[in-house]
Amino acid sequence: MLKLKIGTYLVSVLFLVVACSSKTTTKNENSTQGVYKKVSPEFNQDSAYRYIDNQVGFGYRVPNSPEHVACGDYLVAQLKHFGAEVIEQKAEVKAYDGTVLNMRNIIGSYNVDQAERILLFAHWDTRPFADRDGNPENHRKPILGANDGASGIGVLLEIARQIQLKTPALGIDIIFFDAEDYGTPAFDDDTDNSQNWWCLGSQYWSKNPHTPNYKARYGILLDMVGAPSATFYKEQYSDVYATDVVRKIWGTAYSLGYGKYFINKKGGAIIDDHVPVIENRNIPCANIVQFDPNSSLGFGWYWHTMNDDMKNINRETLKAVGQTVMEIIYKEK
Repeated sequence: MLKLKIGTYLVSVLFLVVACSSKTTTKNENSTQGVYKKVSPEFNQDSAYRYIDNQVGFGYRVPNSPEHVACGDYLVAQLKHFGAEVIEQKAEVKAYDGTVLNMRNIIGSYNVDQAERILLFAHWDTRPFADRDGNPENHRKPILGANDGASGIGVLLEIARQIQLKTPALGIDIIFFDAEDYGTPAFDDDTDNSQNWWCLGSQYWSKNPHTPNYKARYGILLDMVGAPSATFYKEQYSDVYATDVVRKIWGTAYSLGYGKYFINKKGGAIIDDHVPVIENRNIPCANIVQFDPNSSLGFGWYWHTMNDDMKNINRETLKAVGQTVMEIIYKEK
């Protein structure tokens, strides 16, 4: 498995077979007949945008910083305000360089007595290194992470607000994972990367879930879901280990008219928070993550740079992602 959060094509035989077979498909699996009737409440894109802006307003949300603590308190308060039963999972985890991080996973649950559950998650921390910035002087500076971090959380907060107003049939758990983006920087040549230094919060939770023997029907991860004209290809770990979930997401997006965002093609394989959840909890999870096949890194030009600010957040993109996810959870029985 890849041990870096990068956008790249799989080179294993398994994934090559999957990718090659997709080229022979001629039938559009998302084809529908008639007019689709939406069952979910209306996702408010302005509300989601505001939640993102509020996070960015705290500054850099790097673990162990005052800004990180303040933003975490805000997220807890918002989930409680939206009627969730909130659990804070705090622990010390060790980063690639030996730094001990005060990690804080934030879990908001709805319909807690319902055995059948859906897991929605994103990361809320921001990267301490702008190691992809064009100016080397910025490489050791933290990023604001408007798209990479705050966008997924903003969408999930709006979904939480909607759940309070209209409860889905199944139980919903929303998790804001911490310490996702503290992985080995590009300028570090000495670290042993045989261990995955990314996704420390989800690694911890997947081995120590907030509920013993936690299970969910499936999970959906949101990562970098706010950029203008963003495209979401089928991330390949998701497509192999959560094929039905991927089909459900991309088919629903197409039915809602968001096909220009959700591209019915294979994307990259990305080590992200869904991987430890799949591996350690055996929950099929799909990653909705921005992917640009024309970029050498697979993500937006501002990824892991000082430019990841509110200019990279677009309300229409938030609407496409948020409405798609809401439609899925409200259709489940």
